[in-house]
Amino acid sequence: MNGILEFLSNIPWWAWILIVLSIIAIRDVFFNKRHTISHNFPIVGHIRYMLESIGPELRQYIVANNREELPFNRIERGWIYASAKNQNNYEGFGTDRDIYEPNYIFINNALLPYKVEKDNPNYKNPYFLPCAKVMGAYNKRRRPYRPTSIINVSAMSFGSLSARAVESLNRGCALSYAYHNTGEGGLSPYHKTGADVVFHFGTGYFGVRDDDGNFSMEKMVKIVNENPQVRAIEVKLSQGAKPGKGGVLPGAKITEELAEIRHVPIGKDVLSPPTHSAFKGVKGLVDFVEDIAQETGLPVGIKSAVGRLNEWEELAKIMKETGKGPDFITIDGGEGGTGAAPPSFADHVSLPWLFGFAEVYKIFKKHDLCDRVVFIGSGKLGFPAKAAMAFSMGADLINVAREAMMSVGCIQAQLCHTNTCPTGVATQNKWLQRGINIEDKSVRAHFYFKNFRKELLEMTHACGYEHPAQFTMDDVDLTVGDKNLIKTLAQSFMYHKVLVPFESMKALAHCPYLGGNFHEKEAKKEVKEMKKQNKVRY
Repeated sequence: MNGILEFLSNIPWWAWILIVLSIIAIRDVFFNKRHTISHNFPIVGHIRYMLESIGPELRQYIVANNREELPFNRIERGWIYASAKNQNNYEGFGTDRDIYEPNYIFINNALLPYKVEKDNPNYKNPYFLPCAKVMGAYNKRRRPYRPTSIINVSAMSFGSLSARAVESLNRGCALSYAYHNTGEGGLSPYHKTGADVVFHFGTGYFGVRDDDGNFSMEKMVKIVNENPQVRAIEVKLSQGAKPGKGGVLPGAKITEELAEIRHVPIGKDVLSPPTHSAFKGVKGLVDFVEDIAQETGLPVGIKSAVGRLNEWEELAKIMKETGKGPDFITIDGGEGGTGAAPPSFADHVSLPWLFGFAEVYKIFKKHDLCDRVVFIGSGKLGFPAKAAMAFSMGADLINVAREAMMSVGCIQAQLCHTNTCPTGVATQNKWLQRGINIEDKSVRAHFYFKNFRKELLEMTHACGYEHPAQFTMDDVDLTVGDKNLIKTLAQSFMYHKVLVPFESMKALAHCPYLGGNFHEKEAKKEVKEMKKQNKVRY
């Protein structure tokens, strides 16, 4: 034995390398039955697979230019990161965008901007920007709700996102007076750290299901009664990433904690079917919404991607005839998607937000319903210029998902579906999650929302308005790529938005239905302290 060890110790290091390479070569040539490249080119072929595995990282950080990447390019990500860190989010030397590309957005500024007077809440608080409409006001719900922030966190479940990411977002929403949509994974402890919550559920009824997987009104009422921070309920019909497709939550991923929150068995695969079992047809949907609103007293809305329009037409007719229906409607763009989806769905099923929203809004305008519904836009709208466009088309609120993820550290690694997210945001791996400092990330999320609102408000003032709800379809132009070169939104989509009743920002600040535990004096005091520390960026 000693002789063998002595012989091995006398082998030089370079010989060990040759031995290892020889073993790999033998394995590639004689035992490899799956990979043609490594079989035909032993050893060298492995370099090809290695480069392929790190290709996205090479393109993201070295090869691609600042405006080239999708879904979010480097400039967009940089703006989110800088805003979240409350750093300089400006750019110098003019735009590097191709301003003649199709669908390029031009905001039509006024000759004389809006002047903020001393009695305006924005005079001392540049971040105050609530929704101009009240959810549930028309249908006289027992607990109407006016969101204190026009930008909020879209539906992302605990399970899809890590516990630390969810808690960071929730705490950030509380600091910025935004609401936090739970996603269809149920109401977790990480959603209960201070922010307003919109409880969201889909076909799996997670959190509000009985032992057979059916919707339980009893559990829905219990959640609302025990959690006063739940201010609205959203029924998911479909999402932009994979409309009309269900999903499977593998049993291996279901921990004891997830099982308790979602009301599902441990260790068994759980199916989310493509369709709802709690109701049938559009009329059944309206009745279902009314039943939940009656039992809980909260505003109830629906979320859907947009494709075929005949069912939207049917929904509008029923709402007009009965005076009933959803208090808010979230339109999800086909370009959205934090969840895993087949490329065929993610790339081709459902319309992009710009086109889908316009078609639905025109239907509701035709039936004189726009004044009673709060419209929420979701689908890469987490940038002030895109938000201004959305408001001019008729949106009343903006929900953001991937942009919110970036504010707490997401680097667009696009590994959300693999449970190996390197930043710990979209994984249940405990080790990877440990990298998220909740206190730090919550402050970043809060600054992203605040700086977004401030910049959108400044853009609004530049156009001569006090609130983004006052934007019209003539305030935004799009390049259309034909001989007309440029058209207003009204010319492009052939409708004019219904004017939103708006008195003043001061009236909104004193609304009894204002959410987010907002107190005007405390908010002003907070901004005053930030100014002393030079943390308010102008």
